[in-house]
Amino acid sequence: MTEFRRFRGTDRYLTSDSLESAVNCALALGRPLLVKGEPGTGKSLLAEAIAEGLALPLLTWHVKSTTRAQDGLYVYDTVQRLYDSRFGDGNVKDIRQYIKLGPLGQSFASANRVVLLIDEVDKADLEFPNDLLHELDRMRFRISETNDDVVATERPVVIITSNNEKELPDAFLRRCVFHFIDFPEKSLMKDIVAVHHPGLDKALIEQTLAVFYELRELRGIRKRPSTSELIDWIAALRTAGIDTVKLDKELPFLGALLKKEQDLAAFADQLAGGRRFRS
Repeated sequence: MTEFRRFRGTDRYLTSDSLESAVNCALALGRPLLVKGEPGTGKSLLAEAIAEGLALPLLTWHVKSTTRAQDGLYVYDTVQRLYDSRFGDGNVKDIRQYIKLGPLGQSFASANRVVLLIDEVDKADLEFPNDLLHELDRMRFRISETNDDVVATERPVVIITSNNEKELPDAFLRRCVFHFIDFPEKSLMKDIVAVHHPGLDKALIEQTLAVFYELRELRGIRKRPSTSELIDWIAALRTAGIDTVKLDKELPFLGALLKKEQDLAAFADQLAGGRRFRS
């Protein structure tokens, strides 16, 4: 039986008590941890932090709109086999050499425990989460082309992220431990900034955070700047030697914070007509 180790965050990934509790609950139950939250709140980075904190390898499965559950288990490379049969390379009778395990399949086949990140599960087809249930429950699957069974000797730590683009099936939710990552309050954000920018002038910290949170609350902003964009913006300010900022039309490196032209236009309009905050 795998020794239970508690997750307590890392030096570069600061956590809350509720997040640590959710992670450790998933570890204790052997259930996938489903993490939701606003983009940029560190959902994907959580899997990296868990892997670092528990000293485990990390496998990542980035889900796309065309992704199928089968892709995560294995792919039978028929194109390579056809190529080899035409040009005489390889033993085409050995089908096993054309079986390529996907991230989920690799996590089952690994001799040691790993952390598996299934990133942005809600991007795929509505049936995708349900198609994962059987294998995630049984921790095994069969390769139909060879009749080989791949059975997990160590249950992987499965972290699943969602941006709430689609509703996930109830049957899928029942099998997960759930946590919603709230956007950091100003006090926690100060600590996060200090981790990424040690030694930053206190006055600049206060000014950048004031501008950042004020910008997030301006009406009409469709994509509010996230934590990662704040970190990048401060890095740009430091590189340029800028030590004073305020929310006006001369705000430097605005493109590091706002990524939509509609948001840039809304920002300019509101400054011209006086600031109006979100209702």
